Amino acid sequence: MRKYLNNTAALLVATLLLTGCVSVPDSVKGRSPVPQQDLLRVMNAPQLYVGQEARFGGKVVKVTNLNGRTRLEIATQPLDDTARPRLGTASVGRIWADINGFVDPVDVNNQMVTVVGLIKGSEKGEVGKASYSFVVVNVTGYQRWHLQQQVVTPMQPIDPWIWYGPTRHHPGYWGPGPWGNYYSSGPVQVQTILTE
Repeated sequence: MRKYLNNTAALLVATLLLTGCVSVPDSVKGRSPVPQQDLLRVMNAPQLYVGQEARFGGKVVKVTNLNGRTRLEIATQPLDDTARPRLGTASVGRIWADINGFVDPVDVNNQMVTVVGLIKGSEKGEVGKASYSFVVVNVTGYQRWHLQQQVVTPMQPIDPWIWYGPTRHHPGYWGPGPWGNYYSSGPVQVQTILTE
């Protein structure tokens, strides 16, 4: 029994280490160790953050192609530890993300993105017919995310009888498992995630 628990603990630790290895994609890592991600703080005093590196993400709601650059209007959402926007969360605010060169609107409009770059300040604009002050970011890197659905199946019932192999102190036997008769088997769930 002790050996089984030690093996289970080792498997759990290995699983946690592997899932903890996810990281921010190189395209939006940026140069500073911790880019600014608190848009509300920046919106309250944008002049204090001019020249600081920031990382924001969310849904592109408008694309404007200008001479030599493309401006994305992004309805931002909080980011997770891998710089992906957290799906299903409310918008924190809007930014204008200026990318050098031409980006085809077909490729980014209504898409989820994360941008990293230097805060330029704020500019007045409109959302619908309402005045709005946009934080402007000069983009040095961006990542377009793809929505993907995955099926999550619940744990299935396990045979309540299990063979305990021979050990140094016991020849082995069939008997009930240490976890009870069955794991809960609920309905299958479909989750939407963001992938590179």
